[in-house]
Amino acid sequence: MALKKLLLSAAAAALFAGCAAQPGLPGPGTQAEVAAAAEKLRVAMVDPTGPALSELVADDLSYGHSGGKVDTKASYIADLLSGASDFLNITISEQTVKVVDANTAIVRHTLTGDTIDGGKPGKVALKVLGVWQRQNGQWKLLARQAVRV
Repeated sequence: MALKKLLLSAAAAALFAGCAAQPGLPGPGTQAEVAAAAEKLRVAMVDPTGPALSELVADDLSYGHSGGKVDTKASYIADLLSGASDFLNITISEQTVKVVDANTAIVRHTLTGDTIDGGKPGKVALKVLGVWQRQNGQWKLLARQAVRV
């Protein structure tokens, strides 16, 4: 009986190791990697630089605002750098990260913050859905949609 348990344990360990190593399956720490990329983007939106933003968003970015405007990567970065979209601070709460596969994740959160868009002070409170994609080993925002709370 002890040999049977030992063999079953060894078989289960081998099966787990094989699954963990298969391409297409998320590895340990993937959820934390996605959360870290989302946090880097939050920081880059408050203190924007072209290189930081470019590193965090996909070339095919579709960035949906709560008012209906949809940005591309170029227009999203340009608005942040020019101050047309200017965040003084951003607070993220209620964040969930669901890793779908080794290259895709869904991030949902509530975003609140203070803005100065076009020189006018304001406040935002949004529910945000983000789709992140691993590209060349880095997590990048591929799509985003926000709705007002």
